[in-house]
Amino acid sequence: MKLLTSLLFITILCQGQNQIDQAKTLFEAKKYKEAKAILLKVDDDNKDFAAAQYYLGRIAFDEKELDDAEGYLEEAIEANDKVADYHYWLGNVLGTIARDANVVKQGMLASKIKGEYEKTVALDPKNMDAHWGLITFYTEAPGFMGGSFEKALVEAGAIQKLNEADGHRAYGMIYTKQEKFNDAEKEYLLAYKANPAYTNPIVNFYVSRKQNDKAFALLEEAQKNQPENMLIQYQVGRTSAVTGEKLDRGEQCLIKYLSYQPKANEPSHAGAQMRLGQIFEKRGNTAEAKKRYEAAVKLDPAMKEAKDGLARLSK
Repeated sequence: MKLLTSLLFITILCQGQNQIDQAKTLFEAKKYKEAKAILLKVDDDNKDFAAAQYYLGRIAFDEKELDDAEGYLEEAIEANDKVADYHYWLGNVLGTIARDANVVKQGMLASKIKGEYEKTVALDPKNMDAHWGLITFYTEAPGFMGGSFEKALVEAGAIQKLNEADGHRAYGMIYTKQEKFNDAEKEYLLAYKANPAYTNPIVNFYVSRKQNDKAFALLEEAQKNQPENMLIQYQVGRTSAVTGEKLDRGEQCLIKYLSYQPKANEPSHAGAQMRLGQIFEKRGNTAEAKKRYEAAVKLDPAMKEAKDGLARLSK
């Protein structure tokens, strides 16, 4: 019944839309088969051909068909090279391919990845994701492939002009990569000061540096200042599960988070159940840990950490 209601809702949304708008609606609803059926009918002499290839590329990327995604996005750019998103997503696809490629292929892809992100910001200087893409490239690629901390810092400056907190976060990430940890901490704290929602970067930094007391102190402050913020509740639980400290508090916060309905791009209930599984596992409560990992896998069959937890406890 729920599926039929969802399909009916999408059908109503699609009424009166042109082909590309219909496909976009279906794509955003993750109805990839239906979207592709529309997009594949758009011929190369159609004014919407570039957009059709773009959405086919996005679908292929989501379905992990990376070679197809690359081909579709190159077709989109060949048809219209003035759309920033086309270049941005081709950069993403090539970057994903490069992660699992050998050194020779990585070298061949490096300049193309950088080039696509550069074209994106040239067309749309406010495209924050593309600036982040360049930072990732400059900080991860070796020098002979174009990596450069100096250029990464320039991109951080561009981000800061768009959003102060994000700029400080970018500087913090770069300084962390350079192992300038004092400078990194200062930037992450400035990000948190500029926007109290930015607890994740500084807490994760403290945990990575095994400064757990600082992480929990900051989270306690954030909870006092934002008692109804469920994302902070989740983060307390996650930090407890990762560090093995303050397990009772972590359990309490995660159970509270499970009473909340997460929005898009917020931690899922599957994630909360998985973190509860880790907490119970650290306590030695195997039965309850298994129960929580199983709940996580039921909600999200692809959740690797939950499946790994079950495998550990089943030995």
